[in-house]
Amino acid sequence: MQRYGAHKHPRTPVHDTISPNVGAHWERRSRSFYVREAIQLHLGDLEERYWEDQVIQEWENSDQSTRPAVELWSELGL
Repeated sequence: MQRYGAHKHPRTPVHDTISPNVGAHWERRSRSFYVREAIQLHLGDLEERYWEDQVIQEWENSDQSTRPAVELWSELGL
């Protein structure tokens, strides 16, 4: 079963995936700079997705059962 965060993409060099029409700002800095910036900007999101997937997988592999939230709220008097 493929998880929502698991994507299979062919390995493509970054220079082939960046459009050459991105504008004049590429002239000031290297593409590597912008790749590093993008990675740093989105690394937290990627780590969070990985963690969420790990938690879901651990839950699915455990013997713990679930119950409806309404039942829990009723038990807690909410």
